Amino acid sequence: MAKTGMSAGRRFLAPMTGAAASHAAPRIVSIDAMRGATIAFMIVVNTPGDWNHVWPFLEHAPWNGCRPADFVFPFFLFLMGCVIPFALDRRLAAGESRAMLAGHIARRVLLLIALKLLLSAYPHFHLGHLRLFGVLTRIALCYGLVALLYMTIRQSLPLLAVTCGILLGWWLMLCAIPIPGLGLPGRDVPLFDPQANLAAWLDRIVSGWTLRTLHTGVLYEKTWDPEGLLGTLPACASVLAGVLAGQVFRNRSLPVQRRPLLFLVAGIVSLAAGLAWGTVLPINKALWSSSFVLVTSGAALLMLAAFDWAFDIRRVQDGSRVASRTLLFLRVFGTNAIVAFLLNGFVVKTLMLFPAPSGTDRSVYAWLYARFFAFRIPSPDLASFLFALAFMVAMALPLAVLYRRNIVIRL
Repeated sequence: MAKTGMSAGRRFLAPMTGAAASHAAPRIVSIDAMRGATIAFMIVVNTPGDWNHVWPFLEHAPWNGCRPADFVFPFFLFLMGCVIPFALDRRLAAGESRAMLAGHIARRVLLLIALKLLLSAYPHFHLGHLRLFGVLTRIALCYGLVALLYMTIRQSLPLLAVTCGILLGWWLMLCAIPIPGLGLPGRDVPLFDPQANLAAWLDRIVSGWTLRTLHTGVLYEKTWDPEGLLGTLPACASVLAGVLAGQVFRNRSLPVQRRPLLFLVAGIVSLAAGLAWGTVLPINKALWSSSFVLVTSGAALLMLAAFDWAFDIRRVQDGSRVASRTLLFLRVFGTNAIVAFLLNGFVVKTLMLFPAPSGTDRSVYAWLYARFFAFRIPSPDLASFLFALAFMVAMALPLAVLYRRNIVIRL
Protein backbone atom coordinates (compact mmCIF):
# COMPACT_ATOMS: atom_id res chain seq x y z
CA MET A 1 0.00 0.00 0.00
CA ALA A 2 2.71 2.48 0.98
CA LYS A 3 4.70 1.66 -2.11
CA THR A 4 1.70 2.23 -4.37
CA GLY A 5 0.95 5.60 -2.74
CA MET A 6 4.56 6.70 -3.10
CA SER A 7 4.70 5.81 -6.79
CA ALA A 8 1.42 7.64 -7.38
CA GLY A 9 2.83 10.71 -5.67
CA ARG A 10 5.95 10.60 -7.79
CA ARG A 11 3.88 10.37 -10.96
CA PHE A 12 1.82 13.34 -9.74
CA LEU A 13 4.86 15.56 -9.20
CA ALA A 14 7.17 14.25 -11.89
CA PRO A 15 7.98 16.04 -15.15
CA MET A 16 5.49 15.26 -17.91
CA THR A 17 7.20 12.57 -19.93
CA GLY A 18 6.30 9.34 -21.65
CA ALA A 19 2.71 8.14 -21.45
CA ALA A 20 1.70 10.97 -19.15
CA ALA A 21 2.87 13.53 -21.66
CA SER A 22 0.87 11.84 -24.43
CA HIS A 23 -2.33 12.70 -22.57
CA ALA A 24 -1.30 16.22 -21.56
CA ALA A 25 -2.45 19.24 -23.49
CA PRO A 26 0.39 20.70 -25.59
CA ARG A 27 1.84 23.97 -24.36
CA ILE A 28 0.72 26.91 -26.51
CA VAL A 29 3.10 29.77 -25.82
CA SER A 30 0.52 32.54 -26.08
CA ILE A 31 -1.96 30.73 -23.82
CA ASP A 32 0.69 30.04 -21.18
CA ALA A 33 1.90 33.64 -21.32
CA MET A 34 -1.59 35.11 -21.11
CA ARG A 35 -2.49 32.79 -18.25
CA GLY A 36 0.71 33.85 -16.50
CA ALA A 37 -0.13 37.53 -16.91
CA THR A 38 -3.61 36.85 -15.53
CA ILE A 39 -2.31 34.99 -12.46
CA ALA A 40 0.41 37.56 -11.77
CA PHE A 41 -2.16 40.36 -11.92
CA MET A 42 -4.49 38.31 -9.69
CA ILE A 43 -1.80 38.14 -7.00
CA VAL A 44 -1.27 41.90 -7.21
CA VAL A 45 -5.02 42.49 -6.88
CA ASN A 46 -5.47 40.01 -4.00
CA THR A 47 -2.48 40.96 -1.82
CA PRO A 48 -2.27 44.72 -1.25
CA GLY A 49 -0.26 45.79 1.74
CA ASP A 50 -3.20 47.68 3.20
CA TRP A 51 -6.77 46.81 2.20
CA ASN A 52 -7.85 50.29 3.27
CA HIS A 53 -5.51 51.88 0.73
CA VAL A 54 -5.85 50.27 -2.67
CA TRP A 55 -5.35 52.00 -5.99
CA PRO A 56 -8.74 52.37 -7.74
CA PHE A 57 -7.17 50.58 -10.72
CA LEU A 58 -6.85 47.45 -8.56
CA GLU A 59 -10.28 47.56 -6.92
CA HIS A 60 -13.31 45.60 -8.05
CA ALA A 61 -16.45 47.44 -9.13
CA PRO A 62 -18.72 47.71 -6.06
CA TRP A 63 -21.72 46.34 -8.00
CA ASN A 64 -22.55 47.28 -11.61
CA GLY A 65 -19.64 48.19 -13.86
CA CYS A 66 -16.31 46.64 -14.72
CA ARG A 67 -12.80 47.59 -13.62
CA PRO A 68 -9.46 46.00 -14.59
CA ALA A 69 -9.49 43.76 -11.50
CA ASP A 70 -12.83 42.31 -12.65
CA PHE A 71 -11.19 40.83 -15.75
CA VAL A 72 -8.96 38.41 -13.83
CA PHE A 73 -11.45 35.64 -13.08
CA PRO A 74 -13.22 35.59 -16.49
CA PHE A 75 -9.83 35.62 -18.24
CA PHE A 76 -8.79 32.56 -16.24
CA LEU A 77 -12.02 30.73 -17.13
CA PHE A 78 -11.59 31.70 -20.78
CA LEU A 79 -8.03 30.34 -20.83
CA MET A 80 -9.16 27.15 -19.07
CA GLY A 81 -11.61 26.69 -21.91
CA CYS A 82 -8.85 27.20 -24.49
CA VAL A 83 -7.04 24.02 -23.45
CA ILE A 84 -10.12 21.78 -23.09
CA PRO A 85 -10.15 20.82 -26.81
CA PHE A 86 -6.45 19.92 -26.67
CA ALA A 87 -6.75 17.81 -23.53
CA LEU A 88 -9.97 15.95 -24.35
CA ASP A 89 -9.35 15.46 -28.08
CA ARG A 90 -5.96 13.88 -27.38
CA ARG A 91 -7.40 11.53 -24.77
CA LEU A 92 -10.22 10.46 -27.06
CA ALA A 93 -7.81 10.01 -29.97
CA ALA A 94 -5.60 7.86 -27.74
CA GLY A 95 -8.51 5.45 -27.30
CA GLU A 96 -9.69 6.46 -23.84
CA SER A 97 -13.37 5.63 -23.42
CA ARG A 98 -15.89 8.35 -22.67
CA ALA A 99 -16.73 6.64 -19.38
CA MET A 100 -13.08 6.72 -18.29
CA LEU A 101 -12.78 10.34 -19.39
CA ALA A 102 -15.95 11.29 -17.50
CA GLY A 103 -14.48 9.64 -14.39
CA HIS A 104 -11.27 11.65 -14.82
CA ILE A 105 -13.29 14.86 -15.13
CA ALA A 106 -15.32 14.02 -12.01
CA ARG A 107 -12.19 13.29 -9.98
CA ARG A 108 -10.66 16.58 -11.04
CA VAL A 109 -13.81 18.47 -10.08
CA LEU A 110 -13.89 16.83 -6.64
CA LEU A 111 -10.17 17.46 -6.09
CA LEU A 112 -10.51 21.17 -6.90
CA ILE A 113 -13.48 21.51 -4.55
CA ALA A 114 -11.59 19.64 -1.81
CA LEU A 115 -8.62 21.98 -2.22
CA LYS A 116 -10.95 24.97 -2.05
CA LEU A 117 -12.47 23.71 1.20
CA LEU A 118 -9.02 23.05 2.62
CA LEU A 119 -7.85 26.57 1.71
CA SER A 120 -11.02 28.09 3.18
CA ALA A 121 -10.75 26.10 6.42
CA TYR A 122 -7.03 26.82 6.94
CA PRO A 123 -5.67 27.71 9.46
CA HIS A 124 -8.36 27.47 12.17
CA PHE A 125 -10.63 24.79 10.62
CA HIS A 126 -13.84 26.22 12.07
CA LEU A 127 -16.09 24.16 9.84
CA GLY A 128 -19.20 25.99 10.98
CA HIS A 129 -17.87 29.11 9.22
CA LEU A 130 -16.78 27.32 6.07
CA ARG A 131 -17.79 28.91 2.76
CA LEU A 132 -18.69 26.30 0.15
CA PHE A 133 -18.86 28.74 -2.76
CA GLY A 134 -15.71 30.42 -4.03
CA VAL A 135 -13.32 30.82 -6.94
CA LEU A 136 -12.07 27.23 -7.00
CA THR A 137 -15.59 25.86 -6.60
CA ARG A 138 -16.73 27.84 -9.62
CA ILE A 139 -13.65 26.78 -11.60
CA ALA A 140 -14.35 23.15 -10.75
CA LEU A 141 -18.05 23.28 -11.64
CA CYS A 142 -17.47 25.19 -14.88
CA TYR A 143 -14.71 22.83 -15.92
CA GLY A 144 -16.81 19.76 -15.18
CA LEU A 145 -19.93 21.01 -16.97
CA VAL A 146 -18.12 22.32 -20.05
CA ALA A 147 -15.81 19.29 -20.33
CA LEU A 148 -18.78 16.90 -20.20
CA LEU A 149 -20.59 19.04 -22.75
CA TYR A 150 -17.55 18.99 -25.03
CA MET A 151 -17.50 15.21 -24.93
CA THR A 152 -21.01 15.34 -26.44
CA ILE A 153 -20.75 18.38 -28.72
CA ARG A 154 -17.43 19.13 -30.36
CA GLN A 155 -18.51 21.15 -33.40
CA SER A 156 -17.97 24.90 -33.21
CA LEU A 157 -21.38 26.09 -34.45
CA PRO A 158 -23.42 23.98 -31.98
CA LEU A 159 -21.09 25.10 -29.17
CA LEU A 160 -21.60 28.72 -30.21
CA ALA A 161 -25.36 28.14 -30.21
CA VAL A 162 -25.19 26.68 -26.69
CA THR A 163 -23.15 29.68 -25.53
CA CYS A 164 -25.70 32.12 -26.95
CA GLY A 165 -28.52 30.07 -25.45
CA ILE A 166 -26.91 30.26 -22.00
CA LEU A 167 -26.54 34.05 -22.21
CA LEU A 168 -30.11 34.57 -23.39
CA GLY A 169 -31.48 32.07 -20.89
CA TRP A 170 -29.70 33.73 -17.97
CA TRP A 171 -31.07 37.12 -19.06
CA LEU A 172 -34.62 35.76 -19.10
CA MET A 173 -34.22 34.02 -15.74
CA LEU A 174 -32.89 37.08 -13.92
CA CYS A 175 -35.30 39.54 -15.53
CA ALA A 176 -38.52 37.58 -16.13
CA ILE A 177 -38.83 35.02 -13.32
CA PRO A 178 -40.56 36.37 -10.18
CA ILE A 179 -38.49 36.08 -7.01
CA PRO A 180 -40.38 34.02 -4.41
CA GLY A 181 -41.65 36.32 -1.68
CA LEU A 182 -40.36 39.46 -3.40
CA GLY A 183 -42.01 39.79 -6.79
CA LEU A 184 -41.02 40.52 -10.37
CA PRO A 185 -37.65 42.23 -11.02
CA GLY A 186 -38.06 45.68 -12.51
CA ARG A 187 -41.64 45.96 -11.26
CA ASP A 188 -41.88 44.92 -7.61
CA VAL A 189 -38.16 45.12 -6.81
CA PRO A 190 -35.34 47.04 -8.52
CA LEU A 191 -33.68 45.18 -11.36
CA PHE A 192 -30.42 43.62 -10.16
CA ASP A 193 -30.78 44.72 -6.57
CA PRO A 194 -27.87 43.08 -4.66
CA GLN A 195 -30.15 41.15 -2.30
CA ALA A 196 -33.42 41.04 -4.24
CA ASN A 197 -32.55 38.97 -7.29
CA LEU A 198 -33.00 35.34 -8.27
CA ALA A 199 -29.32 34.46 -7.80
CA ALA A 200 -29.24 35.85 -4.24
CA TRP A 201 -32.49 34.05 -3.39
CA LEU A 202 -31.01 30.75 -4.63
CA ASP A 203 -27.80 31.39 -2.66
CA ARG A 204 -29.84 31.74 0.52
CA ILE A 205 -31.79 28.55 -0.26
CA VAL A 206 -28.60 26.55 -0.83
CA SER A 207 -26.89 28.07 2.20
CA GLY A 208 -29.89 27.29 4.42
CA TRP A 209 -29.95 23.68 3.24
CA THR A 210 -26.21 23.16 3.79
CA LEU A 211 -26.39 24.75 7.24
CA ARG A 212 -29.21 22.39 8.24
CA THR A 213 -27.65 19.25 6.79
CA LEU A 214 -23.87 19.85 6.84
CA HIS A 215 -23.77 22.50 9.58
CA THR A 216 -21.61 24.66 7.34
CA GLY A 217 -21.93 26.87 4.27
CA VAL A 218 -21.83 30.63 4.93
CA LEU A 219 -22.22 33.23 2.18
CA TYR A 220 -19.51 35.76 1.38
CA GLU A 221 -21.88 38.74 1.64
CA LYS A 222 -24.12 37.11 4.30
CA THR A 223 -27.27 37.27 2.12
CA TRP A 224 -25.69 36.48 -1.26
CA ASP A 225 -22.43 35.24 -2.74
CA PRO A 226 -20.47 36.64 -5.72
CA GLU A 227 -19.53 33.06 -6.69
CA GLY A 228 -23.01 31.67 -6.04
CA LEU A 229 -24.65 28.75 -7.79
CA LEU A 230 -26.70 30.51 -10.48
CA GLY A 231 -23.73 32.55 -11.71
CA THR A 232 -22.02 29.28 -12.61
CA LEU A 233 -24.25 29.04 -15.69
CA PRO A 234 -23.09 32.23 -17.46
CA ALA A 235 -19.55 31.54 -16.19
CA CYS A 236 -19.72 28.35 -18.29
CA ALA A 237 -20.31 30.64 -21.27
CA SER A 238 -16.97 32.31 -20.49
CA VAL A 239 -15.33 28.88 -20.58
CA LEU A 240 -17.12 28.01 -23.83
CA ALA A 241 -15.78 31.19 -25.42
CA GLY A 242 -12.32 29.85 -24.60
CA VAL A 243 -13.22 26.43 -26.01
CA LEU A 244 -14.14 28.07 -29.31
CA ALA A 245 -10.81 29.93 -29.31
CA GLY A 246 -9.00 26.67 -28.55
CA GLN A 247 -10.65 25.05 -31.54
CA VAL A 248 -9.25 27.83 -33.71
CA PHE A 249 -5.75 26.82 -32.58
CA ARG A 250 -6.54 23.21 -33.52
CA ASN A 251 -8.00 24.10 -36.94
CA ARG A 252 -5.24 23.00 -39.32
CA SER A 253 -7.10 24.29 -42.38
CA LEU A 254 -6.85 27.86 -41.11
CA PRO A 255 -3.59 29.62 -42.06
CA VAL A 256 -1.65 30.42 -38.91
CA GLN A 257 -1.16 34.06 -39.94
CA ARG A 258 -4.93 34.61 -40.05
CA ARG A 259 -5.53 33.34 -36.54
CA PRO A 260 -4.82 36.61 -34.69
CA LEU A 261 -7.05 38.46 -37.15
CA LEU A 262 -9.89 36.05 -36.41
CA PHE A 263 -9.41 36.55 -32.67
CA LEU A 264 -9.27 40.32 -33.20
CA VAL A 265 -12.53 40.45 -35.17
CA ALA A 266 -14.32 38.11 -32.77
CA GLY A 267 -13.07 40.13 -29.82
CA ILE A 268 -14.29 43.43 -31.27
CA VAL A 269 -17.72 41.94 -32.06
CA SER A 270 -18.07 40.41 -28.59
CA LEU A 271 -16.90 43.57 -26.83
CA ALA A 272 -19.22 45.81 -28.85
CA ALA A 273 -22.17 43.46 -28.28
CA GLY A 274 -21.49 43.36 -24.55
CA LEU A 275 -21.25 47.15 -24.26
CA ALA A 276 -24.45 47.58 -26.26
CA TRP A 277 -26.29 44.96 -24.19
CA GLY A 278 -24.92 46.60 -21.06
CA THR A 279 -27.09 49.67 -21.71
CA VAL A 280 -30.17 47.58 -20.81
CA LEU A 281 -28.59 44.66 -18.92
CA PRO A 282 -25.99 45.96 -16.45
CA ILE A 283 -22.43 44.68 -16.70
CA ASN A 284 -22.11 42.96 -13.34
CA LYS A 285 -19.37 40.60 -12.18
CA ALA A 286 -21.07 39.51 -8.95
CA LEU A 287 -24.03 38.18 -10.93
CA TRP A 288 -21.83 37.29 -13.93
CA SER A 289 -24.36 38.95 -16.22
CA SER A 290 -24.56 38.07 -19.91
CA SER A 291 -23.23 41.50 -20.87
CA PHE A 292 -20.29 40.93 -18.50
CA VAL A 293 -19.52 37.64 -20.28
CA LEU A 294 -19.46 39.31 -23.68
CA VAL A 295 -17.32 42.26 -22.55
CA THR A 296 -14.74 40.14 -20.73
CA SER A 297 -14.65 37.44 -23.42
CA GLY A 298 -14.16 40.13 -26.06
CA ALA A 299 -11.29 41.63 -24.07
CA ALA A 300 -9.77 38.17 -23.63
CA LEU A 301 -9.93 37.53 -27.37
CA LEU A 302 -8.23 40.86 -28.08
CA MET A 303 -5.43 40.06 -25.64
CA LEU A 304 -5.10 36.54 -27.05
CA ALA A 305 -4.80 38.00 -30.56
CA ALA A 306 -1.91 40.21 -29.42
CA PHE A 307 -0.15 37.39 -27.56
CA ASP A 308 -0.65 34.92 -30.42
CA TRP A 309 0.74 37.37 -32.95
CA ALA A 310 3.72 38.28 -30.75
CA PHE A 311 4.76 34.93 -29.25
CA ASP A 312 3.42 32.20 -31.56
CA ILE A 313 3.68 33.81 -34.99
CA ARG A 314 6.27 36.59 -34.88
CA ARG A 315 8.15 34.87 -32.03
CA VAL A 316 9.50 38.14 -30.70
CA GLN A 317 11.12 36.21 -27.85
CA ASP A 318 13.69 34.79 -30.27
CA GLY A 319 15.09 38.18 -31.26
CA SER A 320 14.78 40.20 -28.08
CA ARG A 321 16.27 39.50 -24.68
CA VAL A 322 13.64 41.67 -22.99
CA ALA A 323 10.81 39.81 -24.72
CA SER A 324 12.43 36.48 -23.93
CA ARG A 325 12.75 37.26 -20.22
CA THR A 326 9.25 38.70 -20.08
CA LEU A 327 7.86 35.54 -21.65
CA LEU A 328 9.84 33.39 -19.23
CA PHE A 329 8.44 35.31 -16.27
CA LEU A 330 4.88 34.93 -17.55
CA ARG A 331 5.26 31.22 -18.28
CA VAL A 332 6.56 30.62 -14.76
CA PHE A 333 3.12 31.69 -13.52
CA GLY A 334 1.11 30.30 -16.41
CA THR A 335 2.49 26.76 -16.42
CA ASN A 336 1.35 26.01 -12.85
CA ALA A 337 -1.53 28.44 -12.52
CA ILE A 338 -3.64 26.54 -9.97
CA VAL A 339 -0.54 25.93 -7.86
CA ALA A 340 0.15 29.68 -7.95
CA PHE A 341 -3.41 30.39 -6.82
CA LEU A 342 -3.24 27.92 -3.92
CA LEU A 343 0.29 28.95 -2.91
CA ASN A 344 -0.72 32.61 -2.80
CA GLY A 345 -3.70 31.85 -0.57
CA PHE A 346 -1.82 29.61 1.86
CA VAL A 347 1.17 31.97 2.16
CA VAL A 348 -1.02 35.02 2.84
CA LYS A 349 -3.07 33.17 5.47
CA THR A 350 0.10 31.86 7.12
CA LEU A 351 1.73 35.29 7.25
CA MET A 352 -1.44 36.70 8.78
CA LEU A 353 -1.53 33.88 11.35
CA PHE A 354 1.85 34.38 13.02
CA PRO A 355 2.63 37.44 15.19
CA ALA A 356 5.28 39.93 14.13
CA PRO A 357 8.85 39.44 15.45
CA SER A 358 8.76 42.88 17.09
CA GLY A 359 6.35 41.64 19.74
CA THR A 360 3.42 43.85 18.69
CA ASP A 361 -0.08 42.57 18.07
CA ARG A 362 0.44 42.81 14.32
CA SER A 363 0.81 39.80 12.05
CA VAL A 364 3.94 39.07 10.04
CA TYR A 365 2.04 40.21 6.93
CA ALA A 366 1.21 43.61 8.46
CA TRP A 367 4.73 43.93 9.89
CA LEU A 368 6.38 43.33 6.51
CA TYR A 369 4.20 45.98 4.92
CA ALA A 370 4.74 48.52 7.70
CA ARG A 371 8.49 47.86 8.08
CA PHE A 372 9.55 47.87 4.44
CA PHE A 373 6.88 49.88 2.61
CA ALA A 374 4.51 52.04 4.68
CA PHE A 375 7.27 53.74 6.69
CA ARG A 376 9.38 54.51 3.64
CA ILE A 377 6.82 55.59 1.03
CA PRO A 378 4.68 58.66 1.76
CA SER A 379 1.72 57.65 -0.43
CA PRO A 380 -0.33 54.85 1.23
CA ASP A 381 -1.83 53.79 -2.08
CA LEU A 382 1.60 53.56 -3.72
CA ALA A 383 3.07 51.71 -0.73
CA SER A 384 0.23 49.19 -0.82
CA PHE A 385 0.68 48.70 -4.56
CA LEU A 386 4.46 48.23 -4.33
CA PHE A 387 3.98 45.67 -1.58
CA ALA A 388 1.62 43.75 -3.86
CA LEU A 389 4.19 43.83 -6.67
CA ALA A 390 6.93 42.60 -4.33
CA PHE A 391 4.69 39.82 -3.07
CA MET A 392 3.95 38.76 -6.64
CA VAL A 393 7.67 38.59 -7.43
CA ALA A 394 8.25 36.54 -4.27
CA MET A 395 5.57 34.06 -5.38
CA ALA A 396 7.47 33.64 -8.65
CA LEU A 397 10.46 32.07 -6.89
CA PRO A 398 8.97 28.66 -5.94
CA LEU A 399 7.07 28.57 -9.23
CA ALA A 400 10.35 29.19 -11.07
CA VAL A 401 11.83 26.11 -9.37
CA LEU A 402 8.96 23.99 -10.70
CA TYR A 403 9.33 25.51 -14.16
CA ARG A 404 13.09 25.04 -14.24
CA ARG A 405 12.69 21.35 -13.33
CA ASN A 406 9.92 20.93 -15.92
CA ILE A 407 7.40 19.98 -13.22
CA VAL A 408 3.80 20.64 -14.21
CA ILE A 409 1.40 19.76 -11.40
CA ARG A 410 -1.88 18.79 -13.03
CA LEU A 411 -4.78 18.63 -10.63
